[in-house]
Amino acid sequence: MTKDTGDGPPAKKAKAKEGGKKPKASARPYERPRGGEARSIADLVPEIGRTAFRKFGFIQSSVVSRWREIVGDRLADVTQPAMIRFPAGQKAGGTLHLTISGAHAPMLQHVAPDIIGAVNRFFGYAAIATVRMTHGQVTPAAPVQPPAMLKPVPAELGDSLRDIGDPELRTVLERMAAGLATAPKLPRIS
Repeated sequence: MTKDTGDGPPAKKAKAKEGGKKPKASARPYERPRGGEARSIADLVPEIGRTAFRKFGFIQSSVVSRWREIVGDRLADVTQPAMIRFPAGQKAGGTLHLTISGAHAPMLQHVAPDIIGAVNRFFGYAAIATVRMTHGQVTPAAPVQPPAMLKPVPAELGDSLRDIGDPELRTVLERMAAGLATAPKLPRIS
């Protein structure tokens, strides 16, 4: 490598004398800073909730929202999941921390294997290995009430619709049968 002593051609000397002057850059078109396109708040809410639940130890927020379905009404009235902690770098063999109301801890120590089994069935793999219990205030969630049937099945439709367990399906089939049973009415033209 050769060292430049400034004895070069006059063009190089002229550039060196101008120093910090830069040629004027052309105007760039506006580009939206980071983030991509605008998104609706409804799209962002699950991500915000997911982040908050992960911060407090929940990988799936549905464990909290569906706790009554997971463990049943009797246990859901006296317990509430507080967090799930997994060993570093793993998603199995974790510890479920429960908040328990009153003096239910001795009873729950006996049913802890059942709770572990129920939560692992919910996850679909052996996510939970142990349960830790702490005393605290548990506010029992309102039990899920099945929707009431709107009206009884008419006798002329027979017993075939009475055996259907899903009330919404039964209502739709009743309306369809009632519509087919009536004679079609011609529209009135005035």
